[in-house]
Amino acid sequence: MGEPAEKQRRATYADLEAVAPMKVAELVRGTLHVFPRPAPRHANAAGALQGELFGPFHRGRGGPGGWWILPEPELHFPDPAAPGEIEALVPDLAGWRRERMPELPETAYFALAPDWICEVLSASTEDVDRDEKMPVYAREGVRHAWLVDPIARTLEVYVLGEAGRWGPAVVHRDAARVRVEPFDAIELDLSVLWAK
Repeated sequence: MGEPAEKQRRATYADLEAVAPMKVAELVRGTLHVFPRPAPRHANAAGALQGELFGPFHRGRGGPGGWWILPEPELHFPDPAAPGEIEALVPDLAGWRRERMPELPETAYFALAPDWICEVLSASTEDVDRDEKMPVYAREGVRHAWLVDPIARTLEVYVLGEAGRWGPAVVHRDAARVRVEPFDAIELDLSVLWAK
């Protein structure tokens, strides 16, 4: 009989801090995930979506205001499997209602879970975004999650249910014009998210 497999060491925030600055690093369930910077279609979709939401919701121009809409914020959550340790997630976009977070924190990270997150999917990140990060967002009480796929040209919309689980996805495609929670005060033209 062979020796039992050696237990893999849980990564820590110090491991995340040691990652090269031109990489995106996240710490989820004790595993360090390191990705290259986003590819052009990914960056275009994230930037276009932020542009569509920033004026009406962050600034209140042509919309209700009342939000902080931020690109790539570092979120810190307690790691339930390792007391005293954290999980560090970096969604492509996140939004907080200002009534919950009246001022931005002084720290380089956010300890308060956002009200909305958006992950832009790519071949290198999709499994982590769906299988590892989405359950953490649900556990932390993020009410709304969007998954944008710039290759398939889809927007998947999730709302957190009463049981703390994501409801079924509502999927919008191609050049649809949609009103989607929590930003349904404006109509969003999905065609602006796809590179032309």
